Amino acid sequence: MTSIPLPARASAHPNLRALNVLRDLPAVADLIELCFSNTMDSDGQRYVADMRRAGRDDSFLHWATKMSESASLPLTGYIWEESGKIVGNASLVPFRHKGKRIYLIANVAAHPDFRRHGIARAVTERALQHTAERKVSATWLHVRDDNPGALQLYTDLGFQERARRTSWQARGDHAASLPSTDIAITGRSARDWPQQQDWLRRLYPDALSWYRPWDFSALQPGLFNWLYLALVDMYVRQWSSMRGDQLQAALAWIPYRREVNSPWLAAGPGSSPEALTSLLIHARHSLNDHSRLTLDYPAGESEEAIRAAGFSATRTLIWMEHAGATR
Repeated sequence: MTSIPLPARASAHPNLRALNVLRDLPAVADLIELCFSNTMDSDGQRYVADMRRAGRDDSFLHWATKMSESASLPLTGYIWEESGKIVGNASLVPFRHKGKRIYLIANVAAHPDFRRHGIARAVTERALQHTAERKVSATWLHVRDDNPGALQLYTDLGFQERARRTSWQARGDHAASLPSTDIAITGRSARDWPQQQDWLRRLYPDALSWYRPWDFSALQPGLFNWLYLALVDMYVRQWSSMRGDQLQAALAWIPYRREVNSPWLAAGPGSSPEALTSLLIHARHSLNDHSRLTLDYPAGESEEAIRAAGFSATRTLIWMEHAGATR
């Protein structure tokens, strides 16, 4: 494999420089779209469109130059140029969680005509150098499980796998009908909450809550919580899947935005697959006015039950943390 010779500090290479948010966003958007067009979902397409739009918005650009190290947006990063053309990129997205600074390295890309030259490694190494200089608490990235080359690169650079999660999608469907089983779907009872909460803590671990906060406080039973939800006009819907008097699974829907809605499925290792399938079908029927339901779940868990409910897997991401992060 032909590689680019790098000095001891990658930042010294003349083709490698920091992202200039005032002028680079459209070209970076083009590169990301080119590199990931085969796997880009609607959220990714919206992200690229937003990047292009931001690149034309002078007021946003001037704000971005001041907020690049604090806003949870890809306003910082490193690019690789060849003859004035951006052919490599690594974005840096800052987060704050429980008083700690965390960075996500994202959009690592190399133009197809310049692959296997070490560009992806160079921009990722420079991004790691950036986070080390700032002594952040943790540096993360995620990679699709069907990209073994990238996975090997990140492993070689000191990243360690922390989780694998699959995204599932289905449409709301008023015609969805429950299978004939001994499973009963009921409204979530207050007595189900302790078990539901334990399952949620396992399935949506705190280790990843810096990226997508798992705030399940809205699901707690009680008059005070009901009054608060009524005050903020939040209509939370919850169901339980029962076999006799035994809770098999619970599902909650917290309104977010109409085009993307995330049901929160809670189940244990001993839960009946039929109970999960029935619960998800019931959710599709009850939320039939929503164009898309997106379920985030640990990879490899209850896959047959989720598919049987009409959900399709869109991707599985491997979440990796750099072993050299400052604790």
